[in-house]
Amino acid sequence: MIPRRRQLQTALWIVLPLAGALLTMLIVGRIAYSQALQRQAGEASVLLAQRAQVIEQHIDRYRIMPAVLSLDPQLRATLANPADRVQRQRANERLVQLNFANRTSTLTLIDGNGIGLAASNWDLPNSNVGHSYAFRPYFQKAMAEGSGEFYAIGVTTHVPGHFIARAIHDERGGAVGAVAVKVELEDIRSDWSERGDLVLLSDANGVVFLTAQPQWRYRMLRTPTPAQSSELQRTRQYQGQKLRPASFRLEREVGDGARVVRLREPGMREPMLWQSLHLQREDWTLHLLRDTTPSIRIAWIARAVAAGAWLLLVSVALLLMQRNRIASLRLRSRQELERMVEHHAEALRNAQDGVVHAARQASLGKGQSLEHLPQGVSVVDAQLRLVAWNQRYAELFRYPPELLQVGRPIEDLIRYNARRGLLGADPEDAIRRRLDHLQRGQPYLHERERPDGTVIEIRGNPMPDGGFVTSYADITAYKQAARDLRTLADSLERGIEQRTRDLQSAMGEAERANRSKTRFVAAAVHDLLQPLNAARMYLSSLRRRVSDGEGRELSDHIEAALAAQDDILSSLLDISRLESGALEVRRAALPLSRLFASIDSQFRILAESRGLRLHCIASSAVIDSDEVLLRRIVQNFVSNAMQFTPRDGRIVIGARRLHDSMRVEVWDTGPGIAANKRELIFEEFQRLDTGVEAPQRGAGLGLAIVRRVALLLGHRVHVRSWPGHGSVFSVEVPYAQAASYAPETAAPLVAADGHAAQGQDSPLHGRRVWVIDDDLHSRQAAQRLLGDWGCAVETAGTAAEALTKASAATMPDLLLLDYRLGESTGFELGTQLEAKWKRMPQVVLMSADADPSLRTRAAERDWSFLPKPLRPAALRALATRLLGMGL
Repeated sequence: MIPRRRQLQTALWIVLPLAGALLTMLIVGRIAYSQALQRQAGEASVLLAQRAQVIEQHIDRYRIMPAVLSLDPQLRATLANPADRVQRQRANERLVQLNFANRTSTLTLIDGNGIGLAASNWDLPNSNVGHSYAFRPYFQKAMAEGSGEFYAIGVTTHVPGHFIARAIHDERGGAVGAVAVKVELEDIRSDWSERGDLVLLSDANGVVFLTAQPQWRYRMLRTPTPAQSSELQRTRQYQGQKLRPASFRLEREVGDGARVVRLREPGMREPMLWQSLHLQREDWTLHLLRDTTPSIRIAWIARAVAAGAWLLLVSVALLLMQRNRIASLRLRSRQELERMVEHHAEALRNAQDGVVHAARQASLGKGQSLEHLPQGVSVVDAQLRLVAWNQRYAELFRYPPELLQVGRPIEDLIRYNARRGLLGADPEDAIRRRLDHLQRGQPYLHERERPDGTVIEIRGNPMPDGGFVTSYADITAYKQAARDLRTLADSLERGIEQRTRDLQSAMGEAERANRSKTRFVAAAVHDLLQPLNAARMYLSSLRRRVSDGEGRELSDHIEAALAAQDDILSSLLDISRLESGALEVRRAALPLSRLFASIDSQFRILAESRGLRLHCIASSAVIDSDEVLLRRIVQNFVSNAMQFTPRDGRIVIGARRLHDSMRVEVWDTGPGIAANKRELIFEEFQRLDTGVEAPQRGAGLGLAIVRRVALLLGHRVHVRSWPGHGSVFSVEVPYAQAASYAPETAAPLVAADGHAAQGQDSPLHGRRVWVIDDDLHSRQAAQRLLGDWGCAVETAGTAAEALTKASAATMPDLLLLDYRLGESTGFELGTQLEAKWKRMPQVVLMSADADPSLRTRAAERDWSFLPKPLRPAALRALATRLLGMGL
């Protein structure tokens, strides 16, 4: 009965800890799996937001084009007289020209009945001309609402794309036709397969129309209603394509729209995390499916840790319970141990005696023997005479049978081995040492390599009643394995050294590639800024010629788009300069009043136009920093606040005194930032969706540049935020000794597009201005803009052309000089012109280069400097000030 009870107690002590461990694993694993899925869902949301931003930016590049084309006189004339073949051919050529310049897929002019009158592919077999598009929703919406968009497979080209249409109105305001732009979206999915993710883009009906996995294209994520099926047939949105349903099973909801599903597709066995993001403007949905294996792995790790912790806790509890029992049993255990030691010593003596006895019996051919032992064994008595051995001993040393006799002195066997050369170069010394070992009765261990390469391990132990037992083991294979391991280790070490050299070489290549990338970005931004410079000056001239409200609205949109493009390129240029180390820091004493005045003059008018109140709190402090770089930090703070602060909001710029520094702060009354997003906003291309509509959103580079510039200056950047109430961004700057500064002459106020009041008394009217620029579009745009301001403009595209004109003409009042002029520079040409004219007029050096030393070099010559792309307002203000100084 008692053993039965003990068995039950033992089973209970085993089952209860195991049950607790299993329960702990179940609970902790479920919690860890849920948290890991939520983290994966958060990462997927961020990635979806980035993908959505790329899609929106790609489509936004072309949204304004139909609106501009709807004002084109040639297209209006064609709709007014559709029967005129000459007019239609001119419209075809006009669309071909515009399509080549803007790199769209196709441009189509559609009459009021939905028939294509002209198209950019008019001369191709699959031309859009003559086909009816009246059934397409984008045409119907454009005719009814003024504009429409629709994704579909082309009727004639059979190439899918996103169609953007804008109605063309006659003089009475009625819609007489439309112009449609087809935008292909295939390029934006080039990186959708990274990390093994499955990215899908579906329409309002749940049909997947864009993905990097061909087998998922035209899959239906949900069963369409009869109305949706009818609409798909009527619009022929996916004509010629078989729409197949996607098969999956929902396993669990994660939260925030994420869920875990198991796809019933070939090769899709693991559960997937499915996160979706709705694109409001296009009524599309972007999906991301990611393997949940990392979350499952984290859950199993958490289970293992929980089980280990539980078992450790149980073990500690059991240990504490046993302490008293162990203390009470120590004495008995010690006594039992002493008896066991005595017993084992006696057993060892008996065993050794048994070996000798067994050897003697074996030599006499009766009783037990030593033949079952794998080693060779020899036994000698106290007089060093052989009394026992086994067959393995005779085989190892190849003794003749007549030599192995009971009672033979062991010295005879040793000398026999010496005569065969098994004891080395000095056999007598070896014989003496071996006999000494046996006589002293001391244990020993020795390895001997024989001439044939065999390695023998020799172990000797004295017998309790005198005599000696020696075992001989062949360890040749073991030694060979050890040598092989050492060889392998040496080979691995050499391989590691080679891999280290290869890694160092690869790191050098990566560093060189990074430097090449930095130079490429700087050069690419420089080339991109040239046409942007021309576009902004052309737009300034265009605004003077547009009088109707719709045209001014379009020009405002174009101005905002160009400003956003300018900001993005400037940000990319800043990042390139920061990464290359080309950004030079020039710290000096800086009054905060000058910094705040510059920020106030730059942003006040823009803030008022957006319905915001901008307030700068005066400060008399003098700080130690780089004025240009610190202004860049605060400008990004203010620009960020203006983007996310709703109308009627407030932005405050001020400084707070600390113990050894000043903290420049920008407060806003925007929507605030969640705590888990305050570190994310300082990464590149990260923008928060706050629900606040902004005229133009940046690329998410401003705060990333702030952090890098602050690190370069040694300043600390902080952000505090209260969701629903606002945020404050700040930078800590050390004090500097105050100094006196000469007040700067204020530039005349001009409008945002660079236009001031025109009149005969304007400092620009009738003044002679030369524009020297190697970019044709920038040169022509500057000539048009300056001409609108009443200037007499002369242009030159090369240094040689400028010198030729300077020889035949008098010196102008103002010289706009580009820095790069082919193989020459603006500084070199300025020196040559000064030699011809004996002096120089007012000079404005222009450049799209990122070199910060250009402004300093221009100032050394008493020249002014303007970066490209030129802002018409800045150019007008500077030209007015410079020419006003010469009156």
